[in-house]
Amino acid sequence: MPRRYSVKETFSLFRASLFIMTTMQPQKARSPMRILIVDDEENIRRIMVVVLEAMGHETVGVDNGAAARQQLENDTFDIAFLDLKLGGENGLDLLPELLKVNPELEVIVFTAYASIETAVEAMRRGAVDYIPKPFTPEQVRQVVGRLIQARKLRSRVAELESRISADTLTADLTTCEPAMQKALDLAFKAAATPATILLLGESGTGKTVIARALHESSPQKDNAFVTVSCPSLSRELLESELFGHARGAFTGAVADKVGKVALADGGTLFLDEIGEMPLEIQPKLLRLLQEKEYERVGEARTRHANVRVISATNRNLEKALQEGRFRDDLYYRLHVIAVPIPPLRERPGDLLKIAERYLQFFSRQCGKPLKGFSGEAEAVLRQYAWPGNLRELRNVVERAVILADTNEIHLLDLPEKLFQNSSQTPAPGVQIGARVSLREIETEHITRVMKQAPTMTEAARILGITRDTLHRKKKEIARAPHVQDG
Repeated sequence: MPRRYSVKETFSLFRASLFIMTTMQPQKARSPMRILIVDDEENIRRIMVVVLEAMGHETVGVDNGAAARQQLENDTFDIAFLDLKLGGENGLDLLPELLKVNPELEVIVFTAYASIETAVEAMRRGAVDYIPKPFTPEQVRQVVGRLIQARKLRSRVAELESRISADTLTADLTTCEPAMQKALDLAFKAAATPATILLLGESGTGKTVIARALHESSPQKDNAFVTVSCPSLSRELLESELFGHARGAFTGAVADKVGKVALADGGTLFLDEIGEMPLEIQPKLLRLLQEKEYERVGEARTRHANVRVISATNRNLEKALQEGRFRDDLYYRLHVIAVPIPPLRERPGDLLKIAERYLQFFSRQCGKPLKGFSGEAEAVLRQYAWPGNLRELRNVVERAVILADTNEIHLLDLPEKLFQNSSQTPAPGVQIGARVSLREIETEHITRVMKQAPTMTEAARILGITRDTLHRKKKEIARAPHVQDG
């Protein structure tokens, strides 16, 4: 039978709550909650009201399940205190019904000391905490305080995630180029399988971005995506980075180290520039791929790791095979699904769309409302070969956004190397620092601004002068003789 509290016990609790509340300075909570109290004992409900309202929260008390459901259907509550013994009702059965009405409700259960197991079962069904009966006002304050703190942390995490999302250029793998679409179709068809995937392509073509997208589309998506850059470390350090090491394995190994393989267990291990992996480490990687086994450096114990491997290279692995720099058995193990990623120069239909995405991203970062590229700038972007691929395009657009003085990107905002062999090459004009007069520099600057600005009014605004002054200077420039650089 559920324990009922005597009048004396209830009065003692009530008196204790009044004492604590009167010695506290009542204040409005910074984040007031609406709290539902579900208990069939009126004195318990009164105590809870005193404690919670002294903390600055709003409360509603009910004595049965039907009334609790009605309150939740008609109003919004943040927290509910639920007695597991509601007369003839079982609070365990009521709990999922309350959560069904309000899935965001955080339920704290009341339970007698003799029924802690029942409280654990209630938490399994969705409760977030429990308070034993008889309880003190301080226990109520602590459990509510924990929930408020947890809410603040969740809100902070959501805010940080939103900031990161705003400050991070998200991947866009849409394409209008058949070669790129074919590569993506092949890669994502293999993503749902355990097959090893090898991404082939020049530096800067987006292999890392595609690898991460494959992980997010795979059965391993809920586990870690771990990257190892093969060219960045010496053979000894790369082996330790991959597999970890035991303390004392080499000079400087003062503690055990967990390797990237262990961190990626259950997830995806991305080996960037696999063609640079030293020959001595390749047999150990092959063993991991085939048997899911490895040893840490300086340790004889065999460990197991279930990792899905995606690798990438900008090297010709077949040539490396012929030269003896890459093992053929590892090559064939990595080459199960090989995906060639076309360079940017072979994706002319995608180029401007990608450049526009970069422009929008960096415009937001720099607080500049740029609307796009001028016709001349677009022509230069199309004609350039982009040896650095997407990485180079991103850097060029970021630089242009920083330098732009108008509401769009013009020729003069782009690096000079883009104009080599281009019909859009701007006239050299005078150069800052050359042996020229201030008048020549002013003339050159005004002339260029007038060419780029859509109207004379806009040109005057950029130059910081009135429209009449600009017309006067334009006439002076037209009358002046052509001056060669000194």
